[in-house]
Amino acid sequence: MNDDDIITILDRADTTLGVFELLERKIPGRDGEPIIEILVNDDMLMSTINFDSEEELSTSALAMHDGPGPLDVLVGGLGLGYTTRAVLRDPRVAHVTVMDAVPAVIDWMATGRFPLSAQLNVEPRLTVQHSDVYAKMLSPYVGDTPRYDLILIDVDHCPFDRLDEKNEPFYTWHGQRQVIEHLKPNGVLGVWSSQDDLEFADVLEEVYPEFRLHHVTIQDEFIEEGDEIEEVIFLARRSD
Repeated sequence: MNDDDIITILDRADTTLGVFELLERKIPGRDGEPIIEILVNDDMLMSTINFDSEEELSTSALAMHDGPGPLDVLVGGLGLGYTTRAVLRDPRVAHVTVMDAVPAVIDWMATGRFPLSAQLNVEPRLTVQHSDVYAKMLSPYVGDTPRYDLILIDVDHCPFDRLDEKNEPFYTWHGQRQVIEHLKPNGVLGVWSSQDDLEFADVLEEVYPEFRLHHVTIQDEFIEEGDEIEEVIFLARRSD
């Protein structure tokens, strides 16, 4: 981005997590649709410039789950919908529940503000809830609570750079002992992160029988030649 970009604030919402802004960015000389972005407290949360790692979160977790389906998936964080769209592309997926703690983000999707709104708003396999996915995952599992084949988390910037400090227990050994109970046998947990975190990796290796660390290299037209952004996907699978 540069000083010549034409930026329009489409909407703004004050939340307990900070100020969320929905932006439209037009770059002089760049053809195509305007760029849509979500910022929280002036930090980039999601952009249509590049969503490769968000989709990779879905595809890598689905690849790790070798079951035939039908699969029931929980996505924590709606974002601009790219993680959810990638999940729904898999024919094994029977239903996707998206939990987002920010009503404004849910409203932006529902009212057609996102490029994927038209597609996702009519998807019969999708349910979007105003809910705190971390609170859900850290709550004790009870017998009549649904379990999931995949749990995909794309909310915090990374395990040590959290949108809300209440999320911190999720990244601990005790927290993951709660999370694993919300997975079905062979269920997969996938967590997106902007950076690596050895402590969280160690936690997942201790709690889950199978753990993988997947690095995604981001390259796009706005990254200077020779520079790259590397984002991380933590993957862990429960046993039978």
